[in-house]
Amino acid sequence: QAIGSESSSTASDKSPEAMGATRVISKGYRHGTRDKYSKKYRTKGEPNLSRYLVNFKRGDYVDIVADPSIQKGLPYSFYHGRTGIVFNVNRNALGVEMTKIVGNRQLRKRIHVRIEHVRKSRCNEAFLRRVKENDQKKQDAKLQGKSVVTKREPEGPKPMKTVEAQPEEVEVLAPLPFVENYF
Repeated sequence: QAIGSESSSTASDKSPEAMGATRVISKGYRHGTRDKYSKKYRTKGEPNLSRYLVNFKRGDYVDIVADPSIQKGLPYSFYHGRTGIVFNVNRNALGVEMTKIVGNRQLRKRIHVRIEHVRKSRCNEAFLRRVKENDQKKQDAKLQGKSVVTKREPEGPKPMKTVEAQPEEVEVLAPLPFVENYF
């Protein structure tokens, strides 16, 4: 009884401040994703059917956007918002390849993500449009027997200007002469 009473008295003597940090630093799979995995207003709940009807092919650019309402095939939080290239197409998932900077090197990472967490990327739309326009320009130039330059050129400096004024409009500013006043 004496031993038990001693231990209970020492435990009651300790205050919460003396015990130090009581919270555990979370190291789970979804740690630190409170805002990252939150959905926008009026978009909560299951994804629409159109999300499942998108066709993906190998070589497509895709954006990984994790949908927290579907826990299956959810990518790790680092990959949320990343763009990669499809290297494999399965029944329910896509294999996506991207780069990750670790220290002083770039690693090629390959992950499989379910279709709910993937969207077609618009990152190379402008490039594809430019390729199509350039091909059309080359085709038209070939028919006319001319050569066309399809390279993008920087804008360069603006053209020179000369500002001229009428002699009566010119006003010369000069300081007033100093006058000493001894009162």
